[in-house]
Amino acid sequence: MTTTIASPSSSEPVTLLDVARVAGVSPSTVSRILNGTARVAPAKREAVEAAITQLKFRPNIFARSLKTGITMTVGVLTQSIESQFYSRALKGIEVGLEASGHSPIIVSGHWNAQTDVASLKLLTSRRVDGVIILTSDIADEDVLDVAKQQPVVITERDLEGPNLRSIHVDQKFGGYLATRHLLALGHTRIAHIAGVENRADAQGRYLGYLEAHAEAGVEPDPRLLVRGNFTDKGGHAAVQRLIESGVSFTAIFCANDDTALGARLALYQRGLRVPEDVSLVGFDDMPTSSFMTPPLTSVRQPVYEVGLYAARMLLDMMGYPAEAVQLPPLELMVRETTRKWQA
Repeated sequence: MTTTIASPSSSEPVTLLDVARVAGVSPSTVSRILNGTARVAPAKREAVEAAITQLKFRPNIFARSLKTGITMTVGVLTQSIESQFYSRALKGIEVGLEASGHSPIIVSGHWNAQTDVASLKLLTSRRVDGVIILTSDIADEDVLDVAKQQPVVITERDLEGPNLRSIHVDQKFGGYLATRHLLALGHTRIAHIAGVENRADAQGRYLGYLEAHAEAGVEPDPRLLVRGNFTDKGGHAAVQRLIESGVSFTAIFCANDDTALGARLALYQRGLRVPEDVSLVGFDDMPTSSFMTPPLTSVRQPVYEVGLYAARMLLDMMGYPAEAVQLPPLELMVRETTRKWQA
């Protein structure tokens, strides 16, 4: 196999044969070292690595993949690249893959199940070595079908099968923490701006909201449940609808921090102060949340660590030993958007 790349010091491309000649070994030895297909004496490996550095040689991954079937790429299906949440998860994936030499190929589903399916088909057509699915609306059977072709890790779903692993963070507990905090401050009229309908994470957070009310012996007013869509625009519109409904409330638990950002603006535009008039709690604890005015009380979940965990779990399934990652528990970060209710 001759693997080439243009040399920065010559118009002629550097080949595997050039590396072998400078290292004083056979081309097959260089090939075995690059492909990791056999054990090679340390002295020969050091000579080859020195030659690669000297010649600034980079393997042609496309040519190698034709021979080995390994593309050194991992497909990642996310929902919104521009989202703070997904950008942190993607950073975790990128760092998790780093040591293995694999590169992520990222596509977005844009909160649409049909787009998710099309995006997955695109990834499998690119012959990726494995797939990570971040919080998708795609049906279980479609995920299982993809797992028949390559290893798959999916987040925010309890789904197991051949060649498939899942990661689930206790979203219900997070919703419970947020609502319990507001109830402990004396709020009994707590609105909830929910996430995307039928999404497991949105449903879990709402169930936690209900559980905290039940524990406190407080009956939640169903009129205080307003549907959002996990975006700042959705949070803004939800608060507008809530105020226009005329239903009284003293606090809002938002399904995520982006929703809380939009909700905060809507409250400001309606002349309602946070937290003097309305207490506000978010979810995810994104980096920018502590820089809101005032800084946002939010449930911190290990978004970056989930991405890191997913990457290393996938590498392990693909036969690359990876260091274990511990997922820290959810916790409430109390800041300045909540206070005791004073009627």
